[in-house]
Amino acid sequence: MTAYPVADGCVFCAIVTGRIPSFRLWEDADTIAFMDINPANPGHALAVAKGHWPTIHALPSTVLAAVAATAQRVARAQQVVLAPGGINLIQANGPGAAQSVPHFHIHILPRAVDDGLSLNWTPRPGDREAVAALHARLLAAM
Repeated sequence: MTAYPVADGCVFCAIVTGRIPSFRLWEDADTIAFMDINPANPGHALAVAKGHWPTIHALPSTVLAAVAATAQRVARAQQVVLAPGGINLIQANGPGAAQSVPHFHIHILPRAVDDGLSLNWTPRPGDREAVAALHARLLAAM
């Protein structure tokens, strides 16, 4: 079994290690998935890295891939059982993105048309020159 970083006081670390009970849906070497006990909609679940990596910036890419695969597995089950109008995969990093628990996770959120939930922005046309300039800077950093 792989040893993962664990953080004292992290609710997801406590769920991973079994110190806090959960409604587990899936578990493999790198991830677990469980029901959100504060669901935004019925069926709301989380795919979580077993190790304590607060954000995508610290997470090994292999674990990111594993968490994404777990999220896909849960979303497929939600589609079969709930037949939702859609499913959001939501992943936040840091307080500015309203990250609720500083441990890498993806929300798998079944949706219905007009369910009253909204994401936190309204699309507006961008300044093409500003987009192009930022594009060049990001390419240079990659």
